[in-house]
Amino acid sequence: MSLLDARNLAKSYGAHDIFQGVSLSIAHQARMGLVGPNGVGKTTLLRLLAGIERADEGTLHRSRGLDIGYLPQESSPSARLKHELENSLWDSTLEAFSGLLDMENRLSALEGAMADPRQAESAMARYGPLQEAFERQGGYSFRAEVKRVLSGLGFSRQEFQRPLLELSGGERTRALLARLLLQDPDLLLLDEPTNHLDLDAIAWLESWIGDWPGAVLVVSHDRYFLDRVVDHVVELSASRTDIYRGNYSAYAAQREERRAFQAAEYESQQEFIAREQAYIRKNIAGQNTRQAQGRRKRLERFLRDDVIDRPRDQRKMHMGFEGVDRSGDLVVRTSHLVIRHPDGDRPLFEVPDLILHRGECAALIGPNGAGKTTFLKTLLGDLPAWQGEAILGESVDVAYFAQAHEGLDLDQTVLESFREATQGLTTPQARDRLAQFLFTGDMVDMPVRSLSGGERGRLVLARLAMQEANLLLLDEPTNHLDLPSQEVLQDALDAFPGTVLLVSHDRYLIDALATQVWTVSPGTSRLTVHRGHYQSYLESRRAAEAQADLVKSHSEDEKRDKRRKKPAQGQPRKLEEVESRVDSLESKLSELAQAIEQAGTDRTEVARLGEIYSQLKEALDAELAAWERLVRAD
Repeated sequence: MSLLDARNLAKSYGAHDIFQGVSLSIAHQARMGLVGPNGVGKTTLLRLLAGIERADEGTLHRSRGLDIGYLPQESSPSARLKHELENSLWDSTLEAFSGLLDMENRLSALEGAMADPRQAESAMARYGPLQEAFERQGGYSFRAEVKRVLSGLGFSRQEFQRPLLELSGGERTRALLARLLLQDPDLLLLDEPTNHLDLDAIAWLESWIGDWPGAVLVVSHDRYFLDRVVDHVVELSASRTDIYRGNYSAYAAQREERRAFQAAEYESQQEFIAREQAYIRKNIAGQNTRQAQGRRKRLERFLRDDVIDRPRDQRKMHMGFEGVDRSGDLVVRTSHLVIRHPDGDRPLFEVPDLILHRGECAALIGPNGAGKTTFLKTLLGDLPAWQGEAILGESVDVAYFAQAHEGLDLDQTVLESFREATQGLTTPQARDRLAQFLFTGDMVDMPVRSLSGGERGRLVLARLAMQEANLLLLDEPTNHLDLPSQEVLQDALDAFPGTVLLVSHDRYLIDALATQVWTVSPGTSRLTVHRGHYQSYLESRRAAEAQADLVKSHSEDEKRDKRRKKPAQGQPRKLEEVESRVDSLESKLSELAQAIEQAGTDRTEVARLGEIYSQLKEALDAELAAWERLVRAD
């Protein structure tokens, strides 16, 4: 039986129909991606499935006791009570284990009671079953799991004690995702879970979902993420859902095959209908009247029951670069370049002397805040370097796609904004070009400020395509674009005859286009260059990490050997040491709890063990308090 089964769902807001005829079934351990153009109602459908909204039509059946975890695109402060926002990230995430925390408090009370001979027998009878349930549910490891998940999603240990109120909207969304993962629901409904994650955190989430036994339905514009996570794709349109087996790449190939087959079948049917109608017209009043009448009845029945509708092509952006002049072979060169921090008071990172040749695509990757946009603006000359220089080659014409679309005048109309970036186009020609980017009818007269993020992105791309540049500096160009538009942009860049420097978290785009991978890491304050495609970059990175783990393991072995030879004295209380003691105490408490259970009705032994347990528990509490102090001070 499915976890959730939806049939013929429909939803409208006032006079605006979102979708109708939507059906899907989610099985145990399903891995499903939900795709479709922006505005088709993917978020609305998730909210219906989560029970946050109700469908206007159709049926929705959830299995008995189904536990659903829902992640919205943004976690608004108003969505939580004020006292919850005052909680620290750590305490808020621990709420995922509220049942275990309650059991832990009850066990602690019983341990104190077992040390009292008057209460020992009664306390012991309750303690054994409770301790067994506590251990079975992960009571001695859940704090370590909280640390693992928060770290995996990109939170540093220094951030664990920050109040939620101080976190940005994106950070709160990540915090909510952490709690959802730890709550371990039967079904996860995730709306753009990678929006606020860097590449390392996305890779961690992919691995987590791969090992997780529950079911997931995810809406995402991250094609690489969908390739790694899902095994079925649900394509949502205004009037139906189509199910495809496989990941995103398999879906893209099957979709084209299915549409080609449907188009061929439709054309075949139309030819059959035309032949039958021609025969009927020719023979209805002649010698073959009876045959014509019979064929007319069969054709009417066919048109009523079996005819298929004309396949409707999904509206897609059309993009191409025209009139691109050839640049010199050397397009970008740096010499002793150090990038200045945006506030101008210190260096940000060093750049090795690098060269970008004509026709290459360099992908610049790194975590948010590492300085990637600052690097692009330094190349443009909009920001000064701390030292050194960046030099553009001969006959290089640059076009820049800004991540925040700051080049747009929000008070202009779409048509005015487009014509500002073009030369020599008449108004009808400009409208025709804008239609290729899905701006039709009254949309061209809308003010830019009223456009969605995806629509603004398409407008910037429309302006970019008309600039006849041979060097494109692109800062997160696929942000807010739906999947069909991302595919079109990728094809256009693949055919672009010039040079591309691409800042992006879109690994699918990077994997398809990049000939070099440049990485910025705040930890090293240096840009590193990998000359090769993205897959070879990943392979070299995995090899380097394996080597680093080997060196670290060898170093730790040496340190242990030295400690055996000469006990350390007066060493500072390091975070790693505290964590090691916490792990050791938790392990001893688990073993001691088992010993108490095995002691059975031996009151003397239970009391003795209970006293030891209380002492170890106090020591664990002290170590945890020390750990929290070190985290705050770090």
